[in-house]
Amino acid sequence: MSEWWDGIKADFVLNFIKEDRWMLLVTGLGNTLKITFVALIIGIFLGSIVATVRSTYDKNGADMAKRNRGGYVVLSIFNIICKLYLTVIRGTPMVVQLLIMYFIIFASSKNGLMVAMIAFGINSGAYVAEIIRGGIMSIDNGQFEAGRSLGFNYGQTMIYIIIPQVFKAVLPTLCNEFIVLLKETSVAGYIGIRDLTKGGDIIRAATYSPFMPLITVALIYLVMVVILSALLGKLERRLRRDER
Repeated sequence: MSEWWDGIKADFVLNFIKEDRWMLLVTGLGNTLKITFVALIIGIFLGSIVATVRSTYDKNGADMAKRNRGGYVVLSIFNIICKLYLTVIRGTPMVVQLLIMYFIIFASSKNGLMVAMIAFGINSGAYVAEIIRGGIMSIDNGQFEAGRSLGFNYGQTMIYIIIPQVFKAVLPTLCNEFIVLLKETSVAGYIGIRDLTKGGDIIRAATYSPFMPLITVALIYLVMVVILSALLGKLERRLRRDER
């Protein structure tokens, strides 16, 4: 038993204490969280725009075709662009999108962290768009009519009446998307970013001891997901209480 424990301690010292290798995990965790939070903001912003265009076309496209031909044409073009964006992003692997962004679109940039934030944000935006669009389409048409009765145009109705209800309805799902996004950033190392997973891999390559660094990385991800899931559970219970 003592030999086993001595081996564990020696392995821990080799992987984390010696040459301050634990700092690789700290730096990697910081980069992982930066990418996740910025990508989530980009995703929500982009997804909200795409969802608004798609839902507006689905709800009002037929009426606009009769009343406002020019507006209908513009909306149709934007709707086609949004559908193409959703098809391409949701139909290709995240790691391939990341490589294309880094080696082709932003080939002249040396800021891999920025490229990763943009790539993950664009990817997240496609999924957020469908989440929000589903929320908008679930709102009863009577809410839109209520907005008109108050003298609001379509845009004002969306901003002041529909969007607040939508975000309350889809917030738990958006939080789940945040958890998925956090785990997806583990492929950021493909473009040389020292994220959490890459930090563990660098330690493994230096010590030739894969167990300790990789298990530690997995446990860090697990702890973050458990904490976020617990916060999500509290949020859902709070929302249910508010609805009573």
